Amino acid sequence: MTDQEFLKLVDNGVEALGEEVLRRIKNVAIVLADKPTSEQLEETDLDEEGVLFGLYEGVPLSERGLEDKFRLPDKITIFKNAILDTCSEPQDIVECIENTIWHEVAHHFGWDEEWIEKEEKIRGKTR
Repeated sequence: MTDQEFLKLVDNGVEALGEEVLRRIKNVAIVLADKPTSEQLEETDLDEEGVLFGLYEGVPLSERGLEDKFRLPDKITIFKNAILDTCSEPQDIVECIENTIWHEVAHHFGWDEEWIEKEEKIRGKTR
């Protein structure tokens, strides 16, 4: 899959969040990378066998103050190789991208991993 094709799926995944959610997202760049950097991996608590599909880096909305109004954008990185190495069917790739974007946007809103995992089970969607 080319980067352009993958980017289109990511764009569709962002749109799948819905208008209400998109209006609430503040100052976030969504970027693609083939794989996480060593620094990004250090930020996570994944074990050696864990797979990182995406990563939110920034200050969640729930923790921002007035001084954060002029800060650089937060960043959500979607890791192409991890998704394509894990998912072989086109629909699985689409679902993984959508679920990953939802998961990382939830971090942007300030939700912790425990809450997100619970919500993913309710939604019937996991990464």
